[in-house]
Amino acid sequence: MADSDTKAPNSHASQTLIDGNVLAAKALARFGADRMFGVVGIPVTSLANRAVSLGVRFIAFHNEQSAGYAASAYGYLTGRPGVLLTVSGPGCVHGLAGMSNAMANAWPMIMISGSCDQKDFGRGDFQELDQIEAVKPFSKLSVKAKDIRDIPDCVFRVIDRAISGRPGACYLDLPSDVLHQTIQESDAESLLDAVAESSEKREAVFRVSNSDTEKAVSLLRNAERPLIVCGKGAAFARAEDALKNLVEKTGIPFLPTPMGKGLLPDTHELAATAARSLAIGKCDVALVVGARLNWLLHFGEPPKWSKDVKFILVDVSEEEIELRKPHLGLVGDAKRVLELINKEIKDDPFCFSKSHPWVEAIWKKTKENVLRMEAQLSKDVVPFNFFTPMRIIRDAILGVGSPAPILVSEGANTMDTGRAVLVQTEPRTRLDAGTWGTMGVGLGYCIAAAVASPDRLVVAVEGDSGFGFSAMEVETLVRYQLPVVVIVFNNGGVYGGDRRSPNEISGPFKDDPAPTSFVPSAGYHILIEAFGGKGYVVGTPEELKSALSESFSARKPAVINVIIDPYAGAESGRLQHKN
Repeated sequence: MADSDTKAPNSHASQTLIDGNVLAAKALARFGADRMFGVVGIPVTSLANRAVSLGVRFIAFHNEQSAGYAASAYGYLTGRPGVLLTVSGPGCVHGLAGMSNAMANAWPMIMISGSCDQKDFGRGDFQELDQIEAVKPFSKLSVKAKDIRDIPDCVFRVIDRAISGRPGACYLDLPSDVLHQTIQESDAESLLDAVAESSEKREAVFRVSNSDTEKAVSLLRNAERPLIVCGKGAAFARAEDALKNLVEKTGIPFLPTPMGKGLLPDTHELAATAARSLAIGKCDVALVVGARLNWLLHFGEPPKWSKDVKFILVDVSEEEIELRKPHLGLVGDAKRVLELINKEIKDDPFCFSKSHPWVEAIWKKTKENVLRMEAQLSKDVVPFNFFTPMRIIRDAILGVGSPAPILVSEGANTMDTGRAVLVQTEPRTRLDAGTWGTMGVGLGYCIAAAVASPDRLVVAVEGDSGFGFSAMEVETLVRYQLPVVVIVFNNGGVYGGDRRSPNEISGPFKDDPAPTSFVPSAGYHILIEAFGGKGYVVGTPEELKSALSESFSARKPAVINVIIDPYAGAESGRLQHKN
């Protein structure tokens, strides 16, 4: 295999030969990939090294699943496709977790996998798999470079498609023989230039007419109980300023989805999060921006929503609007659509006053529910329930100020409680199980957040089950010295300890631990200490406050093992409790 330092005999520099690894790395750097996550091995190790030498930072993981979650979250946080690099066969299959998560959440991501020599396909080659077929259910576009000269166009196509329209995952297959082929560097540069010149500037999807904007404003203006619902699609579109303008100029209450939290501060006087049931149950017009009417929003159907509610759905995907059949659909980028709505309102302004019956009802219900929650949070319960440590964590995070930490949250009771208690004040500072309810995303998301936003502290609040999916990646935190503090709510199992009724403890294996049980009071904090990070074990408010203060100030990799009463939580995830 020739590399970038190999020259043909008696040639000058322009005749330098480069291989497929170098050309793929050049294409990635040329077309906008700046970070790559993955696990190296045959046949992609050289590709990773070449990419690094050309300015693409590579973050090496212990498994492709976590690396894929990192790539998907990086795409969301930056607006640029996160790149996952895997080996062939099982590496590609492991990477499907990240691809599927990206597709479900509509986040831009690319998976690049090596594959076996094309001449040996079908003969039982090492790690052989028809990877193009394997990825199809999880990919917007799947392409294979069958020759070294295909690489520039293939790289450009997957990067472009990942961020076109509704973002999602794309796949690039690089066979081993193609990575080993060589080409003159001057020819490679010509191929890269040709792809760059032939590609037209991508225009944002936008099909909103003036009449549609007028209809939307008219519906909001004439509503008795309007509501604005904002989701992570609005966060991805950087629509926070336009949203703030709309909310504050009209006085309409807003409700964020879990990862829409922070577009406007949770503490905003028009936030309806604490009055969620009232807001969605009684509103008559709902402007839904960058959020799908899926399970997270009860499909927009009774009994959670009024049967007479009129939805104005803003989505970058025309297919989404056709699927949901709202009263009015506006196809386009959330930020741009909101700016047009604001412009239309500016010419004929209206505003719901604080004394308006609807606004006042939302405010009163919010205050009532917040006071009820604060009464519960104010008690120091030891052994810990979920509320006492969550309050202490909330206060510590708020104490950091701006830029606010990025919060990563997963787990059953841990995530559910955290969504209600923890406060988001800035956009794109909450990452959780998301649209697909994916558990195991925690450490991958933490690493992506730290790489995407190096000026921010990253704080993960994890259940012990969620943490267990990717716990080995604490070594990755230490290796790259990332400013991540992982807080594990340790209640000894999935939902807690042994929850079986007496009649369930029978049969030949009745002495085995319950399917939901883990080792009680496991020393998760010791795991990071094995790699040189800092571990804490806490069981009282004073111990937790001290650990948070020290770890937040240090901004070094740390795990805080919070021992929770194993019976403090409850089973969650049943249909009636999904949200």
